[in-house]
Order: sequence, then structure tokens, then C-alpha cells
Amino acid sequence: MATVALKTIVAMRFSALGDAAMTIPVMRKVLEANPGIQIVFVSNRNWEALCLGIPRLHFHPADLKGAHKDLKGLYRLFKELRTAYKVDAVADLHNVLRSKVVRTLFRLTGVPVKSIDKGRAEKKALTRKEHKELKQLTSTVERYALVFRQLGYECTLDALKPEKQPQIIQKGEKKWVGIAPFATYREKMYPLEKMEDAIAALWKKGTADLLLFGGGKSETAMLKELAARYPGVQVVAGRFSLAEELSVISQLDVMVSMDSANMHLASLFAVPVVSVWGATHPYAGFMGYGQSESNAVQIDLYCRPCSVFGNKPCYRGDHACMENLPSAAIVKQVEEICSL
Repeated sequence: MATVALKTIVAMRFSALGDAAMTIPVMRKVLEANPGIQIVFVSNRNWEALCLGIPRLHFHPADLKGAHKDLKGLYRLFKELRTAYKVDAVADLHNVLRSKVVRTLFRLTGVPVKSIDKGRAEKKALTRKEHKELKQLTSTVERYALVFRQLGYECTLDALKPEKQPQIIQKGEKKWVGIAPFATYREKMYPLEKMEDAIAALWKKGTADLLLFGGGKSETAMLKELAARYPGVQVVAGRFSLAEELSVISQLDVMVSMDSANMHLASLFAVPVVSVWGATHPYAGFMGYGQSESNAVQIDLYCRPCSVFGNKPCYRGDHACMENLPSAAIVKQVEEICSL
């Protein structure tokens, strides 16, 4: 009996780790609901670990600072994909100039293409200084799902099941609390000295093991200096590959994270996240997959949100959205989730 060939969808999302991670639960749901397809995920070459262990989800690296940098490089990327796969459809989950170039090349060969609607106008209304339209916008994961639905594929965004990967660090009987205090932009980052207050309070209770997450030499050095003041606190940052770090995250009982990548990495394993919000807001649609806004820690201010991505300087100059947020609010939410 002849084997029926799988249809191939190329899904593109270049950009940062958190953005790429948000696509993974959506693609998992698409694959579960549509057994006759496979998805080729085209993203930053460093993010391959996000796809490991997911049947029919393949990774194709995009080297946007090297081999695929310019127009010639994007054409090379297009040719690579056409050579490796018989592409039946393209889902542009990024909708930026580079992805537009690649999807246009596919469209010119007759391949169906759909792209994400980012809702720029409504996000602008949400973040403007005056007369904000403060309301919940369509989530980014729903926007991703809509692209696949427009291509004719079913996608139901129901809950992910908790999934524990093999232990990289031996876990004892205590609950594991992950803490990721950093973000790309200052406006999205809780002051480290205030986060240390939360860490100190949790450490003093002695009922949970604390694991610190971050990236890069500078963040790792700061976390090591912080952990040295609290015996038993472990620094995960700088010790493992992305695949190994994901295994550690899968074992957590809760993750404390900014509006940044670790919120989305924890969400891949249905780990509850206490998310901390400053300049940005869950209303913009970037809450982690399956996460509850009831676990979001934030304060109401007339100026919030002032930015979709947190990349605009605080126009007040005092960063009140983070500075005035009590560390006790973070501790309380962790205690409720973990019953500490």
C-alpha cells in the first residue's frame, strides 16, 4: 500500500527567542489536528531546540546575519527550502520585510501564502499617551493560529499538558521556583534590588529551592553574585545548552518572569508563570500560552502601557510602574501557586 505524502507548510518567524517560542504551542496544535501535514519552522538558527521531540515539526535555520543576510541571502533561503521540500503553503508568522521577500518568492511560484495581522493600529491606540483604548486585544498566539486557519488547517488552542523532560539537575522533595529577573529593555525589567527582596523572602521560608535564569556573561555574573548571598540558590544561567535549560524549566513548579522569553519557555511545559509587567501590558496580547492573567503582577497607572514591546524610554522618567510595585506581591503569588 502506497504511503501518502505529507503536505508541507513552511512557517516563518525570525526574531527573538520569546517570539519564536510563542509559535511552538500553536504549531503543535495544528499538527495534532491535521495528521496529513508537516511544518518546517524557519527561524533563528539558535532556536532549533524549541522543535525537538515534536513529531512532524522540522527546523530550518535562518542565518540572517550571515548566509541569509541580504536580498541575495533571502533568495538563497528560498531556494534551500524549495530544494529540501515540496512546499504546499507558507505561513508568515512575522510579517516583516525579510519574511515578505521569502513569501513573495513562494507566491510567484504559485504556493498559497497567508501572513499574520499584527493589529498595529489597535496596539497604537492601547499605548498612546492620551485617550488610551484600554482593552484586551487579540492574543499573539490566536493571531498565529488564524494564519493556519486561513490556509485551511484546523487549530484549536486548548491547554497543553504538563510535560516533564529528563532531569538535568537532581530535584529533591522541595518545590522548584524559577526566577528570571532580566529583560531586553529596562522598561520591562523589575529592579534587581527589589527582585532580590523577593528572593530573600522566599529563601528565608526554606520551603522551596530557587533557580535563577538569565542569558549572557553579564547577566550570569550578576546572578552568581546574588546567589552567593543565599546558600542553596542555584544559578542555571550560563551552565547549559538551550535544550538542557528547557529540560530544567520543564521541572519547575512555578516560574517568575518578566514579559520576556522565560515566560514563554515555561509555557511550553504548562508551568505556571508569575509574570511581572511594567511598561508593557497583558492587554497587548503577549501573555504566555495558557497562562492566567490572575498570576500577572502589575499596578494600575494612567501611563500604562506606554509601549507594546517595552522599547520606548519611560517618558515620566521615574519608572513608577516597576519601582512602585511591591516585591511582596510577587512573593504572595508564588506562595499561592506552590502552597508554600
